Amino acid sequence: MININTKDIVKKYGFKFSKSLGQNFLIDSSVVRDIVEGSNIDKDDTVIEIGPGVGTLTKELSLNCKKVYSIEIDSKLIPILKEEFKECNNVEVIHKDAMKVNFNEIVGENTNFKVVANLPYYITTPIISKLLLGKYNFNSLTIMIQKEVADRINAKPNCKEYGSISILVQYYCNAYTIRKVPPQSFIPQPKVESTIIKLDKLDTPRAYVKDEKFFFELIRSSFNMRRKTLKNALKNLKIPNDIIEFSFKESNIDPKRRGETLTIEEFAKLSNNILNLINN
Repeated sequence: MININTKDIVKKYGFKFSKSLGQNFLIDSSVVRDIVEGSNIDKDDTVIEIGPGVGTLTKELSLNCKKVYSIEIDSKLIPILKEEFKECNNVEVIHKDAMKVNFNEIVGENTNFKVVANLPYYITTPIISKLLLGKYNFNSLTIMIQKEVADRINAKPNCKEYGSISILVQYYCNAYTIRKVPPQSFIPQPKVESTIIKLDKLDTPRAYVKDEKFFFELIRSSFNMRRKTLKNALKNLKIPNDIIEFSFKESNIDPKRRGETLTIEEFAKLSNNILNLINN
């Protein structure tokens, strides 16, 4: 296990934190250890890290896997990272916006990879969505995120946390909580608790869906107006009312239910039945 020297590196280079980039760097070695151990990476693994900061997690990853591609958007951190890892042959620092890169191209089109990161809070949901919907060759995603988002990811039907992100993640992955992380584990300290969560991608999605794009449109419509019944919430899909009503009947779903009560399988059934009626 490495010695955490985040504060020393920040001081050495006179680095100033950017609030707009959501920079909170780890200073707790036990958290770094738990992220790496929880990710189950080994010497044959290729890892993509998003938002390496000054490289605290990067260093530990480099000691435990074959190759680390660290993607950093902040131009002020690039020379720091390149200097700190100039003698580390299996770390490649990439100065890009992670939301604008093709991860498959970075690692090689036929290479499977794992994502391990202390994600800035503001890009958590966009990055998860990008990875899941972009058909990337990743096996697992081990990330530290805001506790509130982790709770939503793990949520089950019939609770306020359950929503579109819950279904998106659970449709594609098994989710595991590794541990909670207090604000004191970072500099500067965030105002909220964090959670380390691991998402293992399923070989096939959790339910059969004829058209994933429509499936997720249906889900978003169902949660955009949570207080409305499904029948009213789905009106903005511009689908004839008779098709919607018959689809509820075929799916054995009460149209007076709300979206937050439906399982993934029920959403899949409703989505498929609507498409069947539209196409017939």
